[in-house]
Amino acid sequence: MKRKVLVVDDDRGIREAIPMLLEDGGWESSTAENGKVALEVLTKESISVVLTDVTMPVMDGMALLTEVRQRHPGVPVVMISAHGELETAIQAVRDGAYDYLVKPVEEKRLLHTLERAVEHSRLQRDYEAVRREGRADHELLGESPQMERLRSEISRAAPSDARILILGENGTGKELVARAIHEQSKRRDRPFIKMNSAAIPGELIESELFGHEAGAFTGAQKASAGKLELAGTGTLFLDEIGDMSIDTQAKLLRVLASGEYERVGGSRMLYFEARLVTATNHDLAALIAKGAFREDLYHRVAVIPIQVPTLREREGDILLLADHFLGTYSQNQGRSTPQLTDSARAVLRNYPWPGNVRELRNLMERVSIMHPTSRLDGADLEQLIRPPRPISTPAPTREATLPTAPGPSDLAALHDESNEAARTLVLKTLEECGWNVTRAARRLGIDRASLHRKMRRWDIARPGSETREGEDR
Repeated sequence: MKRKVLVVDDDRGIREAIPMLLEDGGWESSTAENGKVALEVLTKESISVVLTDVTMPVMDGMALLTEVRQRHPGVPVVMISAHGELETAIQAVRDGAYDYLVKPVEEKRLLHTLERAVEHSRLQRDYEAVRREGRADHELLGESPQMERLRSEISRAAPSDARILILGENGTGKELVARAIHEQSKRRDRPFIKMNSAAIPGELIESELFGHEAGAFTGAQKASAGKLELAGTGTLFLDEIGDMSIDTQAKLLRVLASGEYERVGGSRMLYFEARLVTATNHDLAALIAKGAFREDLYHRVAVIPIQVPTLREREGDILLLADHFLGTYSQNQGRSTPQLTDSARAVLRNYPWPGNVRELRNLMERVSIMHPTSRLDGADLEQLIRPPRPISTPAPTREATLPTAPGPSDLAALHDESNEAARTLVLKTLEECGWNVTRAARRLGIDRASLHRKMRRWDIARPGSETREGEDR
């Protein structure tokens, strides 16, 4: 079914001209001479987006916006304003309009804005469906095969009581997956308690996990329930379990084996009845091999492992999410959504996204605040992605602060191993990092294994010596 625009304007010439432009762009259209007639059309026809003038007799664009948001909340509204009505149009965006266009309307901008408005509306509907179905937040949205697989795994695993281990890089949305599992489980009406093992000092983690009695240690003036207890019969989410100390791992293992535990400094037996969901960004197999993670605990927590895809693996979702985040943040700030040009979209597609969805979301928030203009091109976006240069640099030492990190265009080239510029970039980065592979990989936004593979592929080795112990740490 074709998408349909409702064009609302008291100027007959505009009501005739805009539908002709829309037809060339593959849209159907209906027209109305004022807001009152437009509301009647909305009750009779399936409208994808409303395009309305600001000033009209009987019912103007602002009044129509209010009514559409109340009666047809899923239909986006785009305002058309004359130069003298800009303040009103901006206020309309604050009041919930998707965007505004200034007369005379340029065809390409019109079609692009309508496309984005409809896409944003679709994403909002997906978001509401996510909330109703317990899929967590908008970061689980996406149409890529990887996200379809992830949602399918969640829907199959959630109804059981099996323990789940969520694996994925930082910023991929592991906590959101954990919440989705809880919301789709039979425990959805019970507590969801989370604890980040990496964020709690080692001397306090057992108190946080098991709770403590008054006087159990210096400063423990009153008893406190731990996360195991607070979770009750709900879900306990232990994030970054790979950062948990071996001693704490052993105590957690005993709880999972027996279902029993005591508070720190206590003797009363308590029972763990919650479902356990854990997550990590570490390679647990490597930690087990080094003796840093217990293999028996791994088998206890990883009954069902779920891998969260990186944003690099979800290439088809990048622009979809970027438009969603940018539209949401711009609307929240009462600003018109900047148009991402083709060059800007190319930068987004080609950037490797080491920070995953979190990095993309933060970038779009930064764009909405720091670039309040109508268009954003690739050069603008590269400046917003690129880390800022330091104003002054301390005297260089062997471990001196590294030069400015490569830009997104440079990083994107790394994925083309036939690209001589990519080889040069890798070699230059290794030299600037004193041939420390770990630091060089971090600067390039790739992992150590990938960098080693590229070095072998391109016959890159430290001049005059083999790789020494300590260079790869």
